[in-house]
Amino acid sequence: MTAPSHLLSPRIMTRFRPPRFGLDGSPIGELPGPDGDAIATATIDAAYQAGIRFFDTAPLYGRGESERRFGTALARRPRGEFLVSTKVGRLADGSVDFSADGIKRSLVESSDRLGLDVDLVFLHDPGEHTQQALYEAYPVLHELREQGAITAIGAAMDDWRLLDRFVRDIELNAVLLAGQYSLLDRSAAPLLDRCQARGVAAIVSGVLTPQVLQTDRSKHATDPATILARRISAVCERYGVSLPQAALAFPGRHSAVTSVLIGAASQAEIRADAALVRQSVPAALWNDEELLRLLD
Repeated sequence: MTAPSHLLSPRIMTRFRPPRFGLDGSPIGELPGPDGDAIATATIDAAYQAGIRFFDTAPLYGRGESERRFGTALARRPRGEFLVSTKVGRLADGSVDFSADGIKRSLVESSDRLGLDVDLVFLHDPGEHTQQALYEAYPVLHELREQGAITAIGAAMDDWRLLDRFVRDIELNAVLLAGQYSLLDRSAAPLLDRCQARGVAAIVSGVLTPQVLQTDRSKHATDPATILARRISAVCERYGVSLPQAALAFPGRHSAVTSVLIGAASQAEIRADAALVRQSVPAALWNDEELLRLLD
């Protein structure tokens, strides 16, 4: 198996800067039917052609199918050009194992499915297993990082307060936060501030929510997120910016946020998203008084 790339620096936290955008492997793993493999390869190829060099997966995504499909699609790409992350603790069969032996076994199985070693390994949503993740799983990953077998360690979950504990208590290179920091929800700002102070890279996902992507925002909608989305969209339109475009650009305005993961399950979807991120957002939008009030 090939060695991890050198896109990351595990010893100097402030130099750990994953690529600005990455491909979320969850939709890739869920592609159904006999055409799933071909669609996955085409989607990953389209992401690569669009300049994406960060690919995030996990054993739990499609019961290992996401890892296998990424491995197939990336096999012909120069290994030093891209970053691959996967997760440990939650296994392909749906079981949970944060023991030292479980972590080692999970990494071997992930590498076998991918056909390559990973750069960045996340502790995957420990939840009630937090103590075991901190005191059994993390030391294993720390040793592997010291040996150079992996390049960086992170924690991935949708609870910013729990992530904040991990950033406070152990030496992480990165966190992966699902939701809780976007145009419509900035509750995780304290976590990002701690990441900035500790030199930990923050990666966010889930910014293109249904409210952001919804084209028909009824004036009679009562859902607070939909109402907020409609109001922010009206401000964005005055600057020639679509709401999805603003949503993809917003997280990176916090200096701790290095990367945004984009979920896509087709060539058309990833190309559309890539087109959005290539369009610049006028600085005047972020200074608009009405937008600032809505974001406060």
